Amino acid sequence: MARPPARPPATLRWIAASGVRWLALLGLVSAYLQGGLDKAFDFPSALGEMRHFGLEPALPLAVATIALELVASLMILAGVWRWAAALALAAFTLAATFLANRFWRATGAERFMLENGFFEHLGLVGGFLLVAWMDVRERAAPPHD
Repeated sequence: MARPPARPPATLRWIAASGVRWLALLGLVSAYLQGGLDKAFDFPSALGEMRHFGLEPALPLAVATIALELVASLMILAGVWRWAAALALAAFTLAATFLANRFWRATGAERFMLENGFFEHLGLVGGFLLVAWMDVRERAAPPHD
């Protein structure tokens, strides 16, 4: 009878799983890192974006948006208060989705694009809620040997 293939050592499996998890988290926050950096390096455009959506005062809201996008993303990647950072980005994304993707007010191709964006962003909200839930669950679980 053939022996089953040997499993890699537990340490190697943990390192591989941790790396895949970190890459998945990086994928989830990549738009927020890119958005925060773009806004920071082109602040006049960030102010224009705030004003485009009727958000005033634009200056503190742009600064807060940049800080939230960058700091919360880095917290998620570093595992520092990951659950809180994920909930913050979920709330931010949900609010921004209802503000920027009002497909119910559009027609034709514009409606199609806005509706796709709306539901894609709801997917991001769901991803952040899963990250928060899993982080809280892991912190509450007893340590294993």
